[in-house]
Amino acid sequence: MDRWLLLLIVICTVFGIVLIDSASSVWALDRFGDAHFFSKRQGVFAVAGLLLMVIVSRVDYIVWDKYAKWIYLTAFLLLILVLIPGVGLVRNGSQSWIGAGPLSIQPAEVAKLGVLFLTAGLLARSQKKITSGRLFFLIGVIILPFGTVMLQPDLGSGTVILGTGFALLFLAGVSYRFFMFLFAAGAAGFTALIISAPYRLQRITSFLDPWQDPLGAGFQMIQSLYASGPAGLFGFGLTNSRQKHFYLPEPQNDFIFAIAAEEFGFAGGALIMTLFLLIIWRGILIAVQAPDLFAMLCAGGIVMMIGIQVFINISVVIGLIPVTGITLPFFSYGGSSLLVVLFSCGILLNISRSRSV
Repeated sequence: MDRWLLLLIVICTVFGIVLIDSASSVWALDRFGDAHFFSKRQGVFAVAGLLLMVIVSRVDYIVWDKYAKWIYLTAFLLLILVLIPGVGLVRNGSQSWIGAGPLSIQPAEVAKLGVLFLTAGLLARSQKKITSGRLFFLIGVIILPFGTVMLQPDLGSGTVILGTGFALLFLAGVSYRFFMFLFAAGAAGFTALIISAPYRLQRITSFLDPWQDPLGAGFQMIQSLYASGPAGLFGFGLTNSRQKHFYLPEPQNDFIFAIAAEEFGFAGGALIMTLFLLIIWRGILIAVQAPDLFAMLCAGGIVMMIGIQVFINISVVIGLIPVTGITLPFFSYGGSSLLVVLFSCGILLNISRSRSV
């Protein structure tokens, strides 16, 4: 088993709990009377997730190909159920959760795995000889859950699902002309959406000058920049964030990287990005040395899934792309997100047991 990857995963998970404890202390004390409310819950999810990762690392990865269609269908059914009024839970403007209280789950997280397993399995059985009919079927497999997630709406999770699925097509050797056609079709659809409702362009471009609407669309971006901008090289120190005092909304979630940058400065932000780069590097090595095509695609898809999510989250926090809700793997508060990431890492560790040089 890849011990370096295991060590990196444990470091990120523990570091994430420490950051959540600091970032959420003010909000937790105000809402629940316990400054460690969120970190305690995340600690429980972390222990459960690490145990799950160890168990999954001992399960032959081929099992996920065998049951891929059932995982996919279960995830899609949950995505449909979450859209039913009274069944799906609305949080932060998105109807993305199902369940009750601490037992609620986010079906989009399960859908990421469903798309990954089914797409990788279908591509592996094609042995890189992908006919036009099979390609259109694969596109449908990816687009169907993406469109359902967008109805919630959840642009962040939808982008990860779409990006992971198309990354698998690229890894399987689909012609670059297909991706050029896909880009052109996407650009045309995007333009049509803007023409039909010009206010969408204003929302998308508001990140270029968030001070045009400091109390509306630009509020989160401004508070995030106030957190990460003045921190300097080493920041203000652990627990000394100022933006967590009711300036940055729910700082333990999507904008936890801003709190990390504020408390640990540029050095802390660079450390977190380095940890992710090392995880991606180990994942790429596992994919390259995988014993068969399904293992390679599965490992490569997991690496892309984590990488896309990290890129979007950090880019939003530092103002490179428009604000969209998406967690930072290992670090953001959220049981569903952490369990899925650790589950995926368990599969990576299992593939690393069988890799060949």
